[in-house]
Amino acid sequence: MQNHEKKYLSVKDYLVSGESFDLVHDTDLDFLKTFPQPQVEELPKYYESQEYISHTDEKRGLFSRLYQLVKKWSLQKKAKLILQQLGDVGSLLDVGAGTGDFLKVAKEKGWQVHGMEPNKNAANLALEKGIDLKASLNDFEGKQFDVVTLWHVLEHIPDLEETILKLAALVKPQGTLIIAVPNFKSFDARHYGKFWAAYDVPRHLWHFSKESMKNLFAENFQLKNIEPMIFDSFYVSLLSEKYKTGRKFSLKAFWIGLLSNIKAEHSKEYSSHIYCFKKSN
Repeated sequence: MQNHEKKYLSVKDYLVSGESFDLVHDTDLDFLKTFPQPQVEELPKYYESQEYISHTDEKRGLFSRLYQLVKKWSLQKKAKLILQQLGDVGSLLDVGAGTGDFLKVAKEKGWQVHGMEPNKNAANLALEKGIDLKASLNDFEGKQFDVVTLWHVLEHIPDLEETILKLAALVKPQGTLIIAVPNFKSFDARHYGKFWAAYDVPRHLWHFSKESMKNLFAENFQLKNIEPMIFDSFYVSLLSEKYKTGRKFSLKAFWIGLLSNIKAEHSKEYSSHIYCFKKSN
């Protein structure tokens, strides 16, 4: 570890491997790094679980049903947000588009939609909905878009610095970049500690604070506003309680989720945030 890095917490992969990882705090940028990080070619095996629901349309089980229910509501909210940021429909690139639901909604609202998703199974499900996704950001080299979105994706990307440069190149001058990520400074993160489900190691390679997001994108973007994702605290707390106690359903988790949002009204540290950036030039 370098001088500006110190061990923050040891956490476990509860979803797939059962392996343990350290979270290392970069005090300069104020974010956490998963250590050790698996080699890029090894990462796919950590996603091989039927419970990894962002790559499926499954509605079996409590968590999947809740996820799909909340997703339906949040898709409309996301579509409304990008329209507010740009002022009119235009060209949209969704990075890490999963099964294509957000792009399907955006397309129905008049957006010219494009997307990237490296997971073949998820991309095939998107294709069934009429959404053709590319496998890599390199497929969009030389192109620019009015809006680029990453919904809980940035934390999964191995080459963070290179990706930030690519994102800057993909956004038109004065265009919009929207990124949603978990917040390790939220009340539910502090309450659950090593059991906090949004650490999700090693699928989540980076763990961001508000300060780190502002710093990482400062060279090419101005942070315009930060929006809360109020449902995340409930879903994450349900999973966290399951990891901590083994119980699949817990009223306490709903209380912690609610308490996290109540405390965040004062602290402004919600379980997850949406960062809305405007490209500087």
